[in-house]
This record gives sequence, C-alpha cells and structure tokens, in this order.
Amino acid sequence: MANKVVVIYSGGMDSFTVLNRALKDGKEVFALSFDYGQRHVKELECASHVCEQLNVHHKVIDISAINQLLAGSSLTDDIDIPEGHYEAENMKSTIVPNRNMILLSLAVGYAVSVGAEQVYYGAHSGDHAIYPDCRPEFVMKMNDVCQIANYEAVEIFSPYLNVNKTAILTDGISMNLDYSHTWTCYNGREKACGKCGACQERLEAFEENNVTDPIAYEA
Repeated sequence: MANKVVVIYSGGMDSFTVLNRALKDGKEVFALSFDYGQRHVKELECASHVCEQLNVHHKVIDISAINQLLAGSSLTDDIDIPEGHYEAENMKSTIVPNRNMILLSLAVGYAVSVGAEQVYYGAHSGDHAIYPDCRPEFVMKMNDVCQIANYEAVEIFSPYLNVNKTAILTDGISMNLDYSHTWTCYNGREKACGKCGACQERLEAFEENNVTDPIAYEA
C-alpha cells in the first residue's frame, strides 16, 4: 500500500511539480489548498482543475479570517503588487506574516488525521532572498518540531529546497507535465502580468529550459 502524504498545493507551477513528483514517487496524495484572501485566487481554480483531472484527494480550506491578524502584505491588502525580481527590496511587501508556518501547521494536523507520514512543501532557493520561511534553516527547524508535536511524527519534505525554479521546471519537463493549468502571477487578473517577481521568475525558467510558457500574458 502506498505511503500517504499531504501536499500543500497552491496551484502554482512549483507546487504543481511537487504534486506530480509525489505521485511519480508512488505516494497516495492528499492535496491541500488554502484560501487566505490572496488576490491571485485564480491559482485555487487551477489547483481544483488539476486534482480533478488527476483524481487526487483535494481540500480547499478557507482561512481568510486570519487576515484580521496578518496585515501589510500586498498579496492580501490593498497595496500595489511590486514589479521586479525577488532580490529587490520592494518585493518584501509580498510577505504574508508567518504564512508558511501557519500553512505547515495545518497541513501537519491534516497529515496526522489521515495517517500521512510526510507533508510535501514547494520551497525553493529562488525564494530564499526574500522569504525567511522558505529558507533551509526554517524548513529544518519546522521538521524538528513536527517530529515531536504529535504522537505521530510527520516529516516536512521539500524536494526542491536547494534548487531554483528553472531546475524545478526541468524536472517537470522530464515528467512531461503540462503547465497550462498553473497560475503564478500575483495579480488576480484574467491574464498574467509578466512584470511581478513571480511572473519574471517563471518566464526566466521557461526561457532557460528553451520551452514556451503555455499560459497567456498581458501585452
């Protein structure tokens, strides 16, 4: 019988690759998506579509009430989404305070309830410059805590922790994945903006892999 795992699945290209990597590894996947009031809620539509196509267990949990406590992020507040690379200082406005610790805690609780041994999580090196909760030291400490937080130990597993988005896409291409049903842009418009840090990093990954991004961008 396949080992059960929970995959934190945003609907973006990184977590899409993580989801498929877990399936490729022979895991029984329980995908978990969170509505935390993000303006790019379109990613959740992509997540639902993909899980339906793959026949994967999927829950979308509304935790938007937490924004009464977590203010100041351009992803959830009425603040303009900054343009530029993740290394730019202005990209710090996209940080949602303590987001990944909250999401991981909920995912671990779900893992215990369904008997899963691991929580797959799509942190990667491209996020390290701006997001402290995507860095190896955070993931390692969270893993340590999740070994002792319940009677059942749950491992936090980040298969792409030390590689960038280009390498993630390379792995996805090796699995023949179709990225047309993924969403990366921080703006919640019909087409991706192509200018925010998330879009720029995505476009660079496709360019460096010599393939065309299948989603539509604003002119």
